[in-house]
Amino acid sequence: MTRIRRGYIARRRRTKIRLFASSFRGAHSRLTRTMTQQKIRALVSAHRDRDRKKRDFRRLWIARINAVIRGNPVFYIYSRFIHNLYKGQLLLNRKILAQIAISNKNCLYMISNEIIK
Repeated sequence: MTRIRRGYIARRRRTKIRLFASSFRGAHSRLTRTMTQQKIRALVSAHRDRDRKKRDFRRLWIARINAVIRGNPVFYIYSRFIHNLYKGQLLLNRKILAQIAISNKNCLYMISNEIIK
């Protein structure tokens, strides 16, 4: 009896996984079982960290705004500042406020002083 050659579907699947894991170190890029495990692990981490990145940036913006606001000669707290922004209907998000805080502190001081009045 002659030998039967198997199909290409499984080989194509493994090749696809091998291309994904080609940048991993050691057995994680060489052995099929560990490649699939590492691929799953990498995708789980990427999915989890997409949400975490948003969280981390929001924390960074809040810290920057708070640091500049507390340096104001008129003592002011971040939570009160944001509350007064909403009361005054000034629609500036935290990302823009953090950029203003870094680039031009005096502008943020002016905004906070206008809100106090």
